[in-house]
Amino acid sequence: AASLASYQLEMMRDKNNELSRRLHDLVEIAHENETLMVRVHTLTLALMRARDLADTVTRVVASLTEDFHTDLVRMVLFHSDPQLPVADWLLVEADGPAAMPAFAEFLKRGEPLCGRLLQDKLDALFADKASTVQSAVLLPIGDLGMLAIGSLDANRFHPGMGTVFLRLIAEAVSTAVIRYSGKRRNERRTGQRNHPVSRTSARRAAL
Repeated sequence: AASLASYQLEMMRDKNNELSRRLHDLVEIAHENETLMVRVHTLTLALMRARDLADTVTRVVASLTEDFHTDLVRMVLFHSDPQLPVADWLLVEADGPAAMPAFAEFLKRGEPLCGRLLQDKLDALFADKASTVQSAVLLPIGDLGMLAIGSLDANRFHPGMGTVFLRLIAEAVSTAVIRYSGKRRNERRTGQRNHPVSRTSARRAAL
């Protein structure tokens, strides 16, 4: 009877230890999620304060680098704009998605992609630093481009990770980029209407 009681007591200790471990893990996850939510909120506020498209993309990269402690960030835009800065983290493909066939399936799905990327994707995004990227995340920016985050840690981004916060980041960035991209296009259209091309000029342009 004594040995049975000892066995039951030991089993109860093991269960309590397991419950304590699970509770500790849940608390840790809650703290991590709270930290991530604050960072996403901070990014969203920063994007709301952006003055134009150039300021928007700069704030995105700065926040991901400084607040989220990422190693490499690349933003790809499928349209050109004279306001955009010249930087190694910004890739402008004015010809649109067709200029980057390696990402056709990703862009078609429109979902975050986490894990190890194929070499052709790494080369297109990170060029001479491609060999240092051990894991990465790809986020679609509506139909205007995509955002890539590369890590030197092979375990930081993986296919089984949650994507809730990644989706929030993608939506915030997409909304901010679309706001100014649409504004620039409208300004150009307005300018064209306010300054119509004469028939003579139109004939010269067609020659």
